Amino acid sequence: MAWLHVLSSVAWLSQALGLMTLLAVGLRGPSAAATSMAHRLDTLLLAPMANAAAFTGLLLAGATAWGFFRHWWVLVKFVLTIAQLYAGIFLLSPALGDLAEAPRTVPWQLIAGTAVMVGALAFQVWVSIAKPWSKTPWSPARRPETAPRWVFVLGVAAPVVDTIAGLLLGYPLPALSLVMLVVLLSGRRPRLVTA
Repeated sequence: MAWLHVLSSVAWLSQALGLMTLLAVGLRGPSAAATSMAHRLDTLLLAPMANAAAFTGLLLAGATAWGFFRHWWVLVKFVLTIAQLYAGIFLLSPALGDLAEAPRTVPWQLIAGTAVMVGALAFQVWVSIAKPWSKTPWSPARRPETAPRWVFVLGVAAPVVDTIAGLLLGYPLPALSLVMLVVLLSGRRPRLVTA
């Protein structure tokens, strides 16, 4: 499961860099090719990889003893991921769609927002490796057990199925991933820490 999280996270970061590059081309003047490619990159590749990276990260936190709120580094990644997903869904994607329909000079704010996304993703990579900071002050003394193997098997299958469904439908659809997260989070039980 961790390999899929790393793979989808690296894909999200590299595609965000590609998106920023395409938008920079449109900064000098209207470029129908660049804005159309940026929109397609966002809907066909970046959004599914962002969904897969977010899902696998949430699943790893929720299905292992790391938890969501036990360690500062996990909590920071959780907050940044949710903020980036919502910014991408409600700000970036509609703006890219508008540019693809009516090509014009790309607003610098759109490039700046994409650069912030790239920076936040790079920061999350560092946080994942360095695991800075200590436990949160509200870290419970009890931690959840690692989920059964079937959770991780479905955790690999869910984003793959969601990505294929999204490509067939023409828009991202993280349905199975969301259902799985709800099932996982509703069934977690803490256990006594032994070590």
